[in-house]
Amino acid sequence: MITTVVFDLDDTLYDEIDYCRSGFKAAAESLSNMVDVLTPEEIFDSLWQHFIAGNHTRTFNAALDDFGISYDEELIQRTIEIYRDHEPPIELPADSAKVLKQLSPKYTLALLTDGFLPAQQLKVKSLGIEKYFKCIIYTEQLGRQFWKPSPVGFEKIMQTLKTKPEEMVYVADNGEKDFIAPNQLGFLTIQVTRPARIHKSASDAPHTAARHVIGELAQLPALLERL
Repeated sequence: MITTVVFDLDDTLYDEIDYCRSGFKAAAESLSNMVDVLTPEEIFDSLWQHFIAGNHTRTFNAALDDFGISYDEELIQRTIEIYRDHEPPIELPADSAKVLKQLSPKYTLALLTDGFLPAQQLKVKSLGIEKYFKCIIYTEQLGRQFWKPSPVGFEKIMQTLKTKPEEMVYVADNGEKDFIAPNQLGFLTIQVTRPARIHKSASDAPHTAARHVIGELAQLPALLERL
């Protein structure tokens, strides 16, 4: 019997691309003040084009290179911190809000998310979702070595909620890393394939695939009832 539903955050409960867009806007404003030769709009346009083209690791370097602006690692790190520390103007989608309200009286809900602090905490605050969860695990607080696919965050939830893996479901999006640990631990796993999700690739390695796949979060309550 399913008693506990554990959610991932990014691209599961909302579209992470919205957070990325707001982060790059904040970074562009800051860079414009630092270099004082470009408008925030010019810098954002360059950042965004590199990001949507697939450059997710050296986006700021590439944008500054576009404009021939010299920089050092200190400037890049300051800009990254602004991106991570900004308060994102993101909102919980209506379908996610409806699902959380529908499930919270029936199941114990938990949240497990990778990512840098305080960025993940600021996302949760902006989305207004903390009230739905009996347990929130930010794996960064456990140690970066315990980001998924590590099982440690999942084990921490089981210990905190005093529940068994066969009673638990993990709902997430990333077909390369999200489901490895919960599959091995004995959770039921469900992948949400939001159309705007950033990580669309999958892996053929053992234990990576979710047991069930849904196209939108609104399908989750009915699936849980069937299971």
